Amino acid sequence: MTVLRPGVAESDPARDGAGRGVPAPPPPSPHRTTPANGTPHNSSSQQPNAGLVQLHESIAALFASRGQWRQAYHHLRSALDLLSSEQIEPPHVPEQLRNEVDRLRREHAEAREQSLRDSLTASYNRRYLDQRLVDLLTDQERRTTGGLAVALVDLDWFKQVNDTYGHLIGDRVLQRVVELLQDGLPEGAFCARYGGEEFVLVLPDIDAQTAVAVCEAARARAERFSWQQLASGLRVTVSIGLAHEPAPEQAGAPLSVDPQAQLLRADSLLYVAKQSGRNAVAYREGGRVRLAGAAAGRRAVAEPRVVGYY
Repeated sequence: MTVLRPGVAESDPARDGAGRGVPAPPPPSPHRTTPANGTPHNSSSQQPNAGLVQLHESIAALFASRGQWRQAYHHLRSALDLLSSEQIEPPHVPEQLRNEVDRLRREHAEAREQSLRDSLTASYNRRYLDQRLVDLLTDQERRTTGGLAVALVDLDWFKQVNDTYGHLIGDRVLQRVVELLQDGLPEGAFCARYGGEEFVLVLPDIDAQTAVAVCEAARARAERFSWQQLASGLRVTVSIGLAHEPAPEQAGAPLSVDPQAQLLRADSLLYVAKQSGRNAVAYREGGRVRLAGAAAGRRAVAEPRVVGYY
C-alpha cells in the first residue's frame, strides 16, 4: 500500500513518474492579466513610478504656492526625469506639467534679474557690477580690438535737491538720471548704481576716444534736460570720471584683473571733475588729465587724488 504524505494525492499533477516533486505554478495574481497574445502584463504597474511623479508634482505645487521657485522647479524636473526613465522614446509631458515648468522657469529668471537690479532706479546693482567687471577684465578675447572703460558718475549738489524739494523729488531725479545715462549706450554697455547718487557706466570693447564721447554725451543730456518738469527751479548736472583700460596689444601688457583698481582710477578722475567746477567729464590722455567737451579750455584742471595706480 502506498503511504501518502498529508495533502498529496496519488493523482497529484505536481509529481512526476519518479516521484520527484515539481513546483506547482503560483496562483494567478489579482493584478495580472493575460492578453490575447498570451504575454502577461501588470495593469497597475505600467508606470511603476507614477506615484512618485504625482508626489513630486504635489510638492512642486506646494513650494510654488509659497513662492519657493527653486525647490518647485527641482521637483518638477524630478517628475520629468521619472517619466523619461520609463520610456524609450521621449515622454509625452502632460500639458499642465509643461506649462508649470515653463512658468517656473520664467519666475526663476525674473527673480534672478530682480536680484541684480536696484529697486529704485531699475539699473543694475553693486552685486551685478562686481561680478560683471571681473568677467570683463578676465575675458582677454573681448579686448582684442578695443578696451574697457569704466565711468563713475555723481550727481552735483544732490543733497541740496533733497533738502530743497524733498526726497520724493530726489528719487524721481535719480530715476530720470539713470534713463538719461542709459540712453544711447553702445551695445554691451550698462549702467549700475554704485551707491547713493553715484552710478557707474561700464563700456566694454571701446577705444578711449569713443568712451570720452559717450560720457560727454551723457553729461550733456543731463544738463539739457528740462528738470522744471519735476519741480519749478530744479536744475541737475552730473560729474564724471572716466578710466579706460586699453586692449592687451595696445597696452603691451595683460589687462588688470582687479576691478577695484579701475574703479579707483575713475574715482580719482571724478574728483578732478568735481574740483574743476563740476558738470564735466575728466579723463586721462597721454599721461595728462583732461576735461571733455565744453569744459575743456575754459577751466583749470585740478590735480587728481593720488591712488597709486598711475
